[in-house]
Amino acid sequence: MGRRIGRRDLLSQGLGWAGAAAAGVFWTAGGETAGAAAPIKIGLIIPLTGVFAPNGRDMVNGFSLALAQAGDKGAGREIQVLTEDDQGIPAQTLTKARKLVELDKVDLLVGPLTANSGYALRDYIDQQKVPAIYPIVSSDDLTQRKGSPWLVRTGWTSSQVNHPFGEYAAKTLRYKRIATIAYDFAFGWETVEGFQDTFEQNGGRVVQHLWPPIGAPDYSPYLGRIPRDVDAVYATFSGGDALRFLQQWRAFGLEGRLPLIGNGTLTDEHILFQENELARGIVTALHYSAALNTPANRDFVRAYVKAYNRVPSYYSEGTYTAGLFILKGLEAVGGRIENRSAFIAAVRAVALPAAPRGPIRLDRWVNPIENVYVRRVDIVNGEPQNTVIHTYPNVSQFWTWNPAEYLKRPVYTRDLPPARP
Repeated sequence: MGRRIGRRDLLSQGLGWAGAAAAGVFWTAGGETAGAAAPIKIGLIIPLTGVFAPNGRDMVNGFSLALAQAGDKGAGREIQVLTEDDQGIPAQTLTKARKLVELDKVDLLVGPLTANSGYALRDYIDQQKVPAIYPIVSSDDLTQRKGSPWLVRTGWTSSQVNHPFGEYAAKTLRYKRIATIAYDFAFGWETVEGFQDTFEQNGGRVVQHLWPPIGAPDYSPYLGRIPRDVDAVYATFSGGDALRFLQQWRAFGLEGRLPLIGNGTLTDEHILFQENELARGIVTALHYSAALNTPANRDFVRAYVKAYNRVPSYYSEGTYTAGLFILKGLEAVGGRIENRSAFIAAVRAVALPAAPRGPIRLDRWVNPIENVYVRRVDIVNGEPQNTVIHTYPNVSQFWTWNPAEYLKRPVYTRDLPPARP
């Protein structure tokens, strides 16, 4: 694997995370082994290169900050973090996981990023009986019909934030006809279809689905197909794709002519400061905003900006909060992570009344119940921010449906529910 490099050394030397991955190194949180106990090894799988590199950078930073604030130890034991770059590609995710579990002998997996990578990794986690934390992966069915006793999700499901947002678009924004444009993989499908489900229950109608691939260089073939008689367009993108989409949205002459709304990753802070004026006025929904005005979030933002000289994103907060779950789980078992079943049970029992995003508790399917925030991009003191304009408290992955009835329904897919021209 190469030599061990301290997390602080990487920062002080100015070595980028992508550069560290390319050099075949990993960072180690902490110093000497605490007492006679061996270090706890955590395998972190994230995209450090490729279209999702900005997302991965923020995931590393958030996780690093949580450990640093704990003295780089869990229940008195040193923590070592072995980082692998999967480029956001499911096949790479599985390859990296095998290396971390079977060669590096990690005690715990954290990551990855994309919904399809999360689905690809699920069976391997179950086969190996290795504890795994999904801070970002939002694939709906991983905490519904395809759950695993070894998997804890501390983030969200793709449809979870979009269920209330569909209602908001119909009842508050008073849109009647919407076209959607989103990633052509599980994350895009589930965000769109979750939004559509409740939007149509409240009197709206989705008239068109457009599905560009990840990394599409040119959105004009899709933008040209948007009907001109819709009230708004809903979009799901992130990273460089979100920036490129907004640039082409403006170039195509749609800015100012047609309202644009979307899933929260479209204007998330990992890319918002590059989008800047392009994102002004866009309304989205997510379970976090760096502009959330609570004591816990103000403290988190201050610490993050001090450490990294940048505003935290949802990806930063996601891995930071995952770190809190892990640390509390370790405390509950006295650091004995080798007792895998006891450790994962302890993590499942964690509740955080004041995480940066707000209160979190896990449901019986091990998915967070948490606030969902409707945000609008404003320019404040010359900088963009996701201003919270409405809060839906304590949102479940099942929204207002009875869980047993919800689980009898088919999973959201590419065209279920279908668009209705």
